Amino acid sequence: MKKNLHPYYHQVEIVMTDGTIYHTRSCYKSDRMVLEIDSKSHPFFTGKQMLVDTAGRVERFNKRFEKTKAFKTPAVGKEE
Repeated sequence: MKKNLHPYYHQVEIVMTDGTIYHTRSCYKSDRMVLEIDSKSHPFFTGKQMLVDTAGRVERFNKRFEKTKAFKTPAVGKEE
């Protein structure tokens, strides 16, 4: 086996959204992985509709959408 070719495979602690902790082995960069969404909280598995927006993407889209509204407003009372 070649040296420095394979990633570091080590013990990792996975923390679910409800606080449950699992231990496994992985090439994950850290020794601890904290999940924001898992099968106990994801809308697909729970059947409940909820907004999953941890990165602020909706706000970013709305901000960009407001800029385009300014260009598309028709001039009222303009005669040709």
